[in-house]
Amino acid sequence: MSKVVARPLITVYNEKAEASGSSIQLPAIFRAPIRPDIVSFVQQQMSMNRRHPYCVSEKAGHQTSAESWGTGRAVARIPRVRGGGTHRSGQGAYGNMCRGGRMFAPTKIWRRWHRKINVNQKRYALCSAVAASGIPSLVMSKGHLINDVPEMPLVVSDKVQEYNKTKQAVVLLRRLRAWTDVQKVYKTRRFRAGKGKMRNRRRTSKLGPLIIYGKDQGLTKAFRNIPGISLISVNKLNLMKLAPGGHVGRFCIWTESAFQRLNALYGTWRQKSKLKSDYNLPQPILTGTDLSRLLKSDEIQKVIRRPRQMVRRASVKRNPLTNMRALMKLNPYSAVIKKNAAAVAEARTKRKAALLEKKREPLVSASNLPVEKPREEAPVQALVQDVKQVLPVHAPKLTPAVSKKGKKIQEAAAKDIQVESMDVNPEPIVEVKTGKAATKETAPQIVTIPVKPVAPISGKAETMEITPDVKILPSVALLLGISLSVGSHHNILRYLSSRRLRPERNPVRLHVVSVNLAPNGLARYRAPRDSITHRKTRVEQYLQLLLVSDNVLSYCIEQLLKLSRKI
Repeated sequence: MSKVVARPLITVYNEKAEASGSSIQLPAIFRAPIRPDIVSFVQQQMSMNRRHPYCVSEKAGHQTSAESWGTGRAVARIPRVRGGGTHRSGQGAYGNMCRGGRMFAPTKIWRRWHRKINVNQKRYALCSAVAASGIPSLVMSKGHLINDVPEMPLVVSDKVQEYNKTKQAVVLLRRLRAWTDVQKVYKTRRFRAGKGKMRNRRRTSKLGPLIIYGKDQGLTKAFRNIPGISLISVNKLNLMKLAPGGHVGRFCIWTESAFQRLNALYGTWRQKSKLKSDYNLPQPILTGTDLSRLLKSDEIQKVIRRPRQMVRRASVKRNPLTNMRALMKLNPYSAVIKKNAAAVAEARTKRKAALLEKKREPLVSASNLPVEKPREEAPVQALVQDVKQVLPVHAPKLTPAVSKKGKKIQEAAAKDIQVESMDVNPEPIVEVKTGKAATKETAPQIVTIPVKPVAPISGKAETMEITPDVKILPSVALLLGISLSVGSHHNILRYLSSRRLRPERNPVRLHVVSVNLAPNGLARYRAPRDSITHRKTRVEQYLQLLLVSDNVLSYCIEQLLKLSRKI
């Protein structure tokens, strides 16, 4: 903001606010650089120099005899007033929290009240404030009403310095059309906020014009009674009046002699000041403040490079632990590792699935399942016939380790018990014989199974069909009495047998459990605690069969042998 005034000549107005015909060349100080930061700093430092030192008395709060009571009396250790017989005795003293005590950090007279300011810095701030007063936009931004003022900066003839009446000053301001700025002062008059009301600073208001004169010939008496107007000599320019509050742009009215004296006081860039020792105006950093015009000038456009079209976008840093692409940049082999790990995991999953499927295979293959026969009204009795073909039953292979004694018992049981194949007539009679059970029972009894429709049990949608009534021996009742409901652990048709299945050493006996035959042909069982209830799951796992034909009976015997060895 250097060359802010384009007019090299300034018109001088007479006391009638008319152009006198004479003009003055604009002083160089109006083209000085404007630095609001320096102006604000210097004004703040200068305002501190107006302060009066103050402090409280050194004796305040300590003009009493007090001593702490110490510890052990359940009271604070603050000093307490001595004596008795009055309310004051025993009260706290000296402390800033006590009534009648001293203040915290009592103020002292030796505080650093004032500030020293560099002379060159003060002059720089003053030149900036004078230069800003010549720019109408800055003056109006300060709040002054100068819309009708004929010219800025405003210069009047020296005859005004001879005024000694307020009436003459008011007439001059009205003719110069600066009275509106004074009326603003009247309107903004208000009471001060704070304690200043009690300290002879009761009212505040905005400021009006500043009259700068060369010689006082009664001028101060004429303008001093108008509110908001300040007067100052050009030889004693003060920043506190040129930039009140640290804000540049005060409305100034210059006399002709004062305006002409500025070059002698502050000099120009070509010659130094005549009234100040070795001082020249501050050099502006920019000779032209129109930056847009400077950047678009041909001189600058010739030497600058073309604008870069490449756009660099900020990249987001990816986490290699969660982002595969980021991991590939750091370790290209990570893709192979991940692929191999996936293959190993897939193979492990397939192996587990195969093992699980093998465990879930049914005990009876689909080809060996018996075919259901149509129901007949008359019951079918199964009688024992001659054995035509003997099928040996092999002992099952046990996974756990078996002792030699156990192996011998198993081999003997396998040789002892054999199953005979039978032919079924239209009215078949099936008989199963064991090695030693036949000798003990001369007249085997026949058990008849009635045929009744099966109804769903316990609300479950599980149904099962039973073949026509078959008469079987009690020795086979255990085989035929296993639960026929697939997936149910609480439905048993028959569980009747107390025979020894193996006559060798250490025979195994299956205890009889209580059976309640249901109307639908199924039985609900309740086993005693010393029976094979704890083996129920294994029994049902091996012997959940359908009673259809003699092939099933042979299979039951084989499974029973396996079960007898495991129990």
